[in-house]
Amino acid sequence: MSMSSIMVTGANGFVGRALARRLQQETDIQIRRVYRTAPRDAGDGQDISIGDIGPHSDWAKALDGINVVIHCAARVHVMNDAGSSDSLAQFRRVNVEGTQNLARQAVAAGVTRFVFVSSIKVNGETTTGMMPFTHASLPAPVDAYGISKWEAEQKLGEIARETGLEVVVVRPPLVYGPGVKANFLRLMQAVNRGFPLPFGLVHNKRSMVFVENLADVLIKCAFQPRVASETFLVSDGEDLSTGRLIELLAKSMNRQPRILNVSPALMRAFAALLGKKDFADRLLGSLQVDIGHTRKMLDWEPPFSVEDGMSATVAPVIERFSAAR
Repeated sequence: MSMSSIMVTGANGFVGRALARRLQQETDIQIRRVYRTAPRDAGDGQDISIGDIGPHSDWAKALDGINVVIHCAARVHVMNDAGSSDSLAQFRRVNVEGTQNLARQAVAAGVTRFVFVSSIKVNGETTTGMMPFTHASLPAPVDAYGISKWEAEQKLGEIARETGLEVVVVRPPLVYGPGVKANFLRLMQAVNRGFPLPFGLVHNKRSMVFVENLADVLIKCAFQPRVASETFLVSDGEDLSTGRLIELLAKSMNRQPRILNVSPALMRAFAALLGKKDFADRLLGSLQVDIGHTRKMLDWEPPFSVEDGMSATVAPVIERFSAAR
């Protein structure tokens, strides 16, 4: 696909930052980074602050001269955000109405392709007792974030049919890498401190994706011909149990994993008493994706192994712990 300039929204976010860096390193096209609020190290005129994203955001300056948009910016999923009507309305304002507004302005500005970073939550929360999700699996979002991402995909499909805009959707599962936060960071900290963790009897399977592998797929989606209207699932190509994840983290940290054999049923019951059933489901249940369609259509294999990803992810954590001693 021929292009002269590409715009990355959410360019100071976890995924957008890695993507913009890879584009700069591996391509000779012009890159425009778009931020909600520009960081201190923002570059020259190609870096633009857009402010809050919503149905009335003005993208005219950011879209000037752009051929391809990769839309990473979003209101992201927050644990314990239970999906109330207020919560869903907030997610819709950014993820649905904001995305629709950007896409329509992109069409008016002459953009030819729109790559949308969605979420595997569009397909659901679990594959426990099921086959892995595929690109053709029926959507079944549960929480406000997943619902908003599915609605955004539908709006983009409508715009594509009306205007000819080439829309490509990517649904990643959990994304990890240097700077990862939330539960993944807490798990790394626990492993690094040598805390015993009760997952020896947990035989779940979860797909994850190293942020650099995700960036690689997004670049493929921006350049590859004949992928308009496609939906791609992405992962590292190796699904892990929670125990295996702990072992890999410990190995990367040069630590001995301390994994206890505790009944998953007992852990689920205890979590339910504490009101943490959803948290237990993520640790004990399965969520697998089948990336066969992605491999075939994009002629793609994950360039980084799980071991590569884990080593890169733990490096800054180890550095911080060493500095604190």
